[in-house]
Amino acid sequence: MLVADDQALVRGSFRVLVESAPGLTAVGEASNGKEAVELAARERPDVVLMDVRMPELNGIEATERICADPATAGVRVLILTTFDLDEYVYAALRAGASGFLLKDTPPADLLTAIEVVAAGEALLAPSVTRRLIAEFTRQPEKPRLPATLDDLTEREREVLLLIACGRSNSEIATQLYLGMATVKTHIGRLLSKLGARDRAQLVIAAYEAGLVRPG
Repeated sequence: MLVADDQALVRGSFRVLVESAPGLTAVGEASNGKEAVELAARERPDVVLMDVRMPELNGIEATERICADPATAGVRVLILTTFDLDEYVYAALRAGASGFLLKDTPPADLLTAIEVVAAGEALLAPSVTRRLIAEFTRQPEKPRLPATLDDLTEREREVLLLIACGRSNSEIATQLYLGMATVKTHIGRLLSKLGARDRAQLVIAAYEAGLVRPG
């Protein structure tokens, strides 16, 4: 993974944490968004741990460039945020970020989040998801995802609703009495039908289409 933060102490702390975990390796550090984009293109990390406020190019713009470039389309971006940066998180999700966490997240939870995002799932901090999505749906910018679920089957709607509620694949499988392979198939079809990049955008689509109400 790649660590992008303008504070050297923070970058170093995250790197030490990552390299202490089995199966995780830090491939570099970026002190600004421009460096993050360049390193992502060169190193092709599985995950970029991205700060928002950075010089030269902020984390949102860097995320958008990484996610829009076909060469780095497979790179997942995990945004670190605080409550007073909510507006940046909405923009990050639109830019293609796979999720966000609060900066005071416990180390063990951060490592788990990195693994979850690297595996292709989205991660939205439970303590702020409802507030963020509620505000996100009130943003004046037109949504990029279809605001209709007409093409979805009833089962796909059920899976989408559970995704929007923050359920993992295993939890969805248990609740709907489905096998894991079947759940993954439904999610793949949802991504295709709704033109979504990942689970984070499926959550957005569910709220924009009115399947889930904020609050």
